[in-house]
Amino acid sequence: MPDETAPEAPVEETTAQAPVEETPAEAPPALSAKQEAVLAGLTEHLGDAVIESVPMFTDVVARVKPDAWLHVAEASKAHLDCDYLSFISGIDWLPAPKEGGEGSSDTSAPVQPSEMTFGAAGSAGRFQVFAHVQSTHRHWGVTFKADLDESDPRIASWVSVYPGADWHERECREMFGFGFDGHPSLRPLFLPAAFEGHPLRKDFPLLARVVKPWPGLVDVEGMPGEPEAAASEPEAAT
Repeated sequence: MPDETAPEAPVEETTAQAPVEETPAEAPPALSAKQEAVLAGLTEHLGDAVIESVPMFTDVVARVKPDAWLHVAEASKAHLDCDYLSFISGIDWLPAPKEGGEGSSDTSAPVQPSEMTFGAAGSAGRFQVFAHVQSTHRHWGVTFKADLDESDPRIASWVSVYPGADWHERECREMFGFGFDGHPSLRPLFLPAAFEGHPLRKDFPLLARVVKPWPGLVDVEGMPGEPEAAASEPEAAT
């Protein structure tokens, strides 16, 4: 008699996959002896006036409370031996408006952010003032940052501690519209007295680019193999 038993289906062999090993996160670089000394000095002499501090390259970036700004200058010179003021300037974290409208391409590299982002040590809002001081004896430097009120951006002047802050604060007043309480004379440095607006604010209109857009914003020929752009709308009949 023929065997009516159905043949068993072949058993598929499965190969066990090895577990994927996760790449461990890179450990932060070790602090240098100078960075450790600066961070210790910030803790000792500024205390809770420091909101956040981070090592950055060979220096330190510290975000401090706005009402402690003048004390920061005094402590930097007296206790951190920072005898040289490199500069004082401002930051506007507002994203730059897109040239040519929202639909235009961004040819910058990397592409500029469309939302407000902040740098080292963070920020509470749009405007910050920052200053970089250095020690010519100990060969270290610190960048201090402080948040400013967007509706009335002002802070204490450093001229009484670092006389060289004079023209830095005057420039910052012109370019960003920041006030410096206690400055002897915030008269114009670069711009005419009747000039309106603050050119380094992100919302300052670049009228020259309204008339003539950036060259990178014009239509360019696509790469070989790319689909052709949709044909432009036909002109209205006359």
